[in-house]
Amino acid sequence: RAGEELLASAKNLAEHGYVVDWIRSRLAPLCSELDVPGTPELVATPDVWHLASPITGTLRDGIDALTLAWTLHPTPALAGTPREAALDLISRFEEDRRFFGGTVGWCDAEGDGDWIVAIRCAELSSDCRRAVAWAGGGIVADSDPVAELDETTAKLRTLLGALGVETAPDAG
Repeated sequence: RAGEELLASAKNLAEHGYVVDWIRSRLAPLCSELDVPGTPELVATPDVWHLASPITGTLRDGIDALTLAWTLHPTPALAGTPREAALDLISRFEEDRRFFGGTVGWCDAEGDGDWIVAIRCAELSSDCRRAVAWAGGGIVADSDPVAELDETTAKLRTLLGALGVETAPDAG
């Protein structure tokens, strides 16, 4: 039921659409062919449903994986949109995000590689006994503050679970 509600949510579809449209605009000049689905699909994790739009393309000659990663980072999922204005607001009004999110991957000498966007991150102390974890929400005009907090808490709970931290279902 939660997945069906997500797929029917105008607010979440719009939020997802901002990211997809931005990625399309960044990839179009780099690709000779680009396939962007018209509607997202559902992806389930044990704790959270996500909207996903698998975008595929054929890179033009001379475009390597590192250039591609550089072109796409930070996505609106990390920085907001419009990107430059959002980054300016983040730098002026937020504290240092440190390892809030980033691009993780590799690139070989031939320019091939594999990259992902890491959205929920943690910084472990050198003795691995302490961690600081980050998660955020996609805030748009139709966002409900309580629903955004609930969503961010659920997403952070998945990261805390990976670190071996047990939280109550309604804990932050």
